[in-house]
Amino acid sequence: MRARSRENMKPKVSVLGLVRVLVLVLVLVHCFAPPPASCITVNTPAELHASRGGDVVLSCSFTSTQTPTSKMMVDWSYRPQSGGPPQTFFHFSSQAFLPPDGQFVRRIRWQGVPARGDATIALVNATLKDNGTYTCSVRNPPDVHGSPTSQTVLTVTPKPPSTRFSDVAVLLAFILLPSGGITLFLIGRMLRPRKKLGQSKAYRSPIEVTEGEEYYAPPLGGKGRGSTCCDLYLTDSEDDEDYYNLKKQRPRDEDYAESQC
Repeated sequence: MRARSRENMKPKVSVLGLVRVLVLVLVLVHCFAPPPASCITVNTPAELHASRGGDVVLSCSFTSTQTPTSKMMVDWSYRPQSGGPPQTFFHFSSQAFLPPDGQFVRRIRWQGVPARGDATIALVNATLKDNGTYTCSVRNPPDVHGSPTSQTVLTVTPKPPSTRFSDVAVLLAFILLPSGGITLFLIGRMLRPRKKLGQSKAYRSPIEVTEGEEYYAPPLGGKGRGSTCCDLYLTDSEDDEDYYNLKKQRPRDEDYAESQC
């Protein structure tokens, strides 16, 4: 009976030991094995527009599962609009390494804050030669996979001519001042009171003839001295009929007098 009980216990002891060995191996692997690689995501605007001579902010943001350390690296590369391989002109690793020569020398400023996931740079005094594709690449070990790069297309256009305020002021002065003076003069003429008709006739000459008026001689039926040109007075054109009837009458000798004027 004792022999059988011992034989039954042997398999139980061996299984328990195997479990212990597996747990020990898993602990060692977890402690000494390198951590698995994670993904990183980099984002930049698809397009940027700028005027010649202005400053351009090349934005670049990234998302990482690991806190940025001194091993984090940022690279900016440029490919001309005409084509060709991209050329790296900026590098960051613990500090910014500006381009020592070439197209972007003394024209790049580092504005990134890696702790906030920012890898932005600024391009100073943009020119038409800067048109092309800019690529932002970020590595933050162990986050090196995923989408570590992103591209943005920059378009630089000629700066439109600007109009100075002094030019506009002079132009307005030459246009508004004369037109304003003429307008005020015309308004004054319109508002000025006109003379009454009776007042204007008071100063008219006794022998002045205006339109619609004619000389008229008084009837010759009465006695007295003959009519002269000084006895003529003005009548309205409504008396034309009487005037012509008067001319048809045959003047009498005793009442006719030749004009002495």
